[in-house]
Amino acid sequence: MKNNLTFNVTEKSTLLPFLLTCMSNKSRNFVKGILARGQVLVDGENCKDYARPLLPGQQITVLQRASVASTKMDIPIIYEDDEVIVIDKPAGMLSISTDKEHTNTAYHIVSDYTKSRAKSGRIFIVHRLDRETSGVMLLAKNERIKYALQERWDELALRRGYIAVVEGKVSPPEGEIKSWLKQTKTLFVYSGKEKGQGKLAVTKYCTLQSTDRYSLLDISLETGRKNQIRVHMKDLEHPIVGDKKYGALTNPVGRLCLHASVLAIKHPSTGEQLRFESTVPGTFMKVLSL
Repeated sequence: MKNNLTFNVTEKSTLLPFLLTCMSNKSRNFVKGILARGQVLVDGENCKDYARPLLPGQQITVLQRASVASTKMDIPIIYEDDEVIVIDKPAGMLSISTDKEHTNTAYHIVSDYTKSRAKSGRIFIVHRLDRETSGVMLLAKNERIKYALQERWDELALRRGYIAVVEGKVSPPEGEIKSWLKQTKTLFVYSGKEKGQGKLAVTKYCTLQSTDRYSLLDISLETGRKNQIRVHMKDLEHPIVGDKKYGALTNPVGRLCLHASVLAIKHPSTGEQLRFESTVPGTFMKVLSL
């Protein structure tokens, strides 16, 4: 949902059936999820009771999104059902813990959120975003779904779209980059040009806007390798703004200008096609005006 929704009750009903009727384009699991996350207001008051009686004249509001709170920042929830949860990860937050950081991670914060709702609640990482990459990230709520998604990721992930600001005016304005990625002992990823010199990586890009100094790209992943977009932009000789590790010379907004904007998947249990989107950070457009 891009905006809050408001519905007026015209006849006696109960909350869940009313919402299912008003939001007929959404699945039952989606509607139950927004109720469970406290996104539904009845006459301005939060309500999670599926069976709440409704009377004519009452107003129901569905908030755009809920969020998982941490001590340092909130993580907006884009979607949740009984088996998966999709978040809008902030830039600067690790996906999982490291030796130096254990608590301010997407995994830890979302795990605490699920456990607060059910003691048996668990979270499993399906894929990761780099610390400085923001945007759509999917997690599983049980091991069966985790393995189903990971083992069939190329089949189930219908689109993995990113927006990036890169240095320079990209020419040609659209294209495909293909290489085999390898990693050094110092965790630096680089491209090999011949088959067998690492893991195959394929990235497609299209220029949305450009100036003499910067270009805004719509990027689509055909494969999902560590640092794939960052390496391929370096190979293109147009590194991502703020990416000193892979050759960037500028960092005007103090962050890596890479954002996971779209994830479309086929749900591994229901087969339903779902599309999750995250708004591109406003700072990206500011870079283009420099």
